[in-house]
Amino acid sequence: MTTVESELSLTALNDIGEMPFEYKFPSSPADALGWINSNLDQITQTLHDKGVLLLRGMNVQGSKKLERMLTCVFGEELLEYVYRSTPRTKMRGRIYTSSEYHAEETILLHNENAYSNKWPMRIAFCCVKNAEQGGETPICDSSLVYNSIPVEIRQEFEAKGLRYVRNYGEIDLHWSEVFQTQSKDDIATYCNDNGIAFEWLDKDHLRTSQQSQASCNHPIKGNKLWFNQAHLFHISSQPTELRNSLLDVVGVEGLPRNVYFGDGSTIDDDMIAAIRDVYDQHKIVFPWQEGDVLLLDNMQFAHGRQPFTGSRKILTGMSIPFGS
Repeated sequence: MTTVESELSLTALNDIGEMPFEYKFPSSPADALGWINSNLDQITQTLHDKGVLLLRGMNVQGSKKLERMLTCVFGEELLEYVYRSTPRTKMRGRIYTSSEYHAEETILLHNENAYSNKWPMRIAFCCVKNAEQGGETPICDSSLVYNSIPVEIRQEFEAKGLRYVRNYGEIDLHWSEVFQTQSKDDIATYCNDNGIAFEWLDKDHLRTSQQSQASCNHPIKGNKLWFNQAHLFHISSQPTELRNSLLDVVGVEGLPRNVYFGDGSTIDDDMIAAIRDVYDQHKIVFPWQEGDVLLLDNMQFAHGRQPFTGSRKILTGMSIPFGS
């Protein structure tokens, strides 16, 4: 590893650090935003070429400073997180906590908002406080996933497409949190604008259904990517005891979330298991260090979360909307 000063331009990005996507500062830059501005062209080129860059030791203090830094890096304002699938806390500006699921749970690798017809092209994570143990944010190249999925599974998914069905109520996120509004008129407008079918089963029970892709081409690089969240939404992703309990209580149609082929037919558990195995085969796990900033091309790279113990705080911001 070549030693470089934090004030200098990024050099030999392909070769420095313990991982090919890591840049390690000899010491934290006194002016993180100034350093970003000075190296913006190379950061942008690295994200274009590799789809990932881990800046170790940026030590960005505060969500507003992080928002300014990410706005500079991505070249656009950050996005509000609407049509959510996970619980989060909004910080100052358009910075959010990462998904706030129980510490003992694994969040499977996924591309952000791949269940929607609009998604961010860029996403970033900043480690404010590392967990005592675990809590890593693994990543995975979506093109490797695409090429590794058994051809017969890939072909059926691509031919039929996907249909995500969600029920919002007492079991999963409430519709007011998902859509960030108390207004049913606002929800109707959002769904109509984004190709989401919706119905009110009673005054507080909303069900939505959305057709979506299984794969797509990267809009700039052109390579084929596995780009969906079928393996997260499918009921088989739940532990057996919870799965059976949900089916007993609400039945298949009342599940908080589930996914079908685009024609409404059931996706076999074995197919989903094979897809999850592919993600596991290709995931890259690295330990967080406080002050890390991970920049991702959200289409090229999926991300997840390992279980952890102790307190953990990872902040996230998204930018550059894309889709129909």
